[in-house]
Amino acid sequence: MRTQLVFQKSSEVKTELLAVLAVDTQTGKGPNVKAKPVLLTTDARVKAAAAEVLKSGEFKAGANETLLLHGPSRLGAKRLLLVGIGKEAKATAHAVRNAAGSAIRFAKPRGIRKVALALPEGAGLDAAAATRTVVEGALLGDYDPDTYRSDRKDQSVQGFTLVAPATASAEEKKALHTAFGEGVIVGDSQNLARELVNEPGNKLTPTVLGKRAAQMAEEVGLKCKVHSTEKLHELKMGAFWSVSQGSAEPPALIVMRYEPEGVTDGPVVGLVGKGITFDTGGISIKPSDNMEQMKYDMAGGAAMIGAMRAIALLKPKVRVIGIVCAAENMPDGKAQKPGDVQTAMSGKTIEIINTDAEGRLVLADGLAYAKQLGATHLIDAATLTGACVVALGKVNAGVFSNHEETYGKFAAALETSGEKFWRLPLGDEYADMIKSDIGDIKNTGGRWGGASTAAEFLKVFAEETPWIHLDIAGVAWIEDARPYIAKGPSGIAVRSIVEWVRSF
Repeated sequence: MRTQLVFQKSSEVKTELLAVLAVDTQTGKGPNVKAKPVLLTTDARVKAAAAEVLKSGEFKAGANETLLLHGPSRLGAKRLLLVGIGKEAKATAHAVRNAAGSAIRFAKPRGIRKVALALPEGAGLDAAAATRTVVEGALLGDYDPDTYRSDRKDQSVQGFTLVAPATASAEEKKALHTAFGEGVIVGDSQNLARELVNEPGNKLTPTVLGKRAAQMAEEVGLKCKVHSTEKLHELKMGAFWSVSQGSAEPPALIVMRYEPEGVTDGPVVGLVGKGITFDTGGISIKPSDNMEQMKYDMAGGAAMIGAMRAIALLKPKVRVIGIVCAAENMPDGKAQKPGDVQTAMSGKTIEIINTDAEGRLVLADGLAYAKQLGATHLIDAATLTGACVVALGKVNAGVFSNHEETYGKFAAALETSGEKFWRLPLGDEYADMIKSDIGDIKNTGGRWGGASTAAEFLKVFAEETPWIHLDIAGVAWIEDARPYIAKGPSGIAVRSIVEWVRSF
């Protein structure tokens, strides 16, 4: 989708559809409360075109509510789309992101290929923040997961224009252009992660994931090396190798580096992603129901690839290492068995209780390797535990940390990313649950507190390095379409990881 930012009156823009956002300012109290939609524009002709329908009560400006007007008088657009962002008190940049996505998804099935959206004015919205989230939302809304449909009809919106006030000063225009550019980078990078997650296991093997990462790296100027079995043995990555040994497909250790010019000291941020391109559970095989969804067990790795793309283009002044540990977890005569003991790269021994607790095994060696390469701060992302989904549902992802300052940076990043994460606990009691009689630790701690015992397992390998763990199992896949985004891969964590890295 081609995107552009223009500075002119919304009413003068020639386009197939002009979208204008609205808030509900509400009047009255108690049972007498009535919706009072107000358009977030200062353009008098746009307001006049919508005046009658706003008076009718037909449109209440609820979150992502839409109403289409054909042939609006005195406008350059052929259609005027009103999109609600909800009550005025909840008018945030994140609501604007969703509203922009809703406008695009409204247009797509109706054959509308060129869409303009008026930058919302008023309601306490910051213009730069709204600019960035509008273009992010538009790009995310344009994505659909129907990659392999033989009757696929490309309904993508071909052109998206954000219309900012013509009265903006030179300084304001510069700030909005910067915000717009950032939004394009982040939106495209999140969509890259979604494209990777959407690929079926027979199309996206660990080797192919490595090739896709290397291709991306070449395009944006990152250093990238993709290793396989020989390197795992050389590094003594016994935990990572144990997961891959039952598959005919070789593993891939993907290492991406961002080294900004002139930065030779300071922190080195390590991004580590779980890249299980298909997870059967191994010998501890999963039930067949919904196993097809296990192609998305590499969503953490995809998030890191998407984040590294955005980092390369945004150019923060901090060194970053991205590591994705990619493998298939398959049952086979060579597969590891419950009761096996594996030796991780760090030298820790791991008793395998359940071969379906494989994500933490690949991450264990990924975290150790990131530290060996010089990472001073770590973040990992993984579709790690069903227990996290039980705890938080399919609304929030889980976040754990061993370092308050580092977690504080992540919490602040969420203010910009708008993604929903909820901090869950670590503690000695959880650590005790993964102690092994035969080795150092077990790869599961039993049924109770499974998200926290899994995080404690990873903490063993992070050691004293400031570290954040993201358990995205419940939110990596959207089961039902929403007004602003298609069902399928969400691309969760890309925005938050990028903002966290930029905080350094």
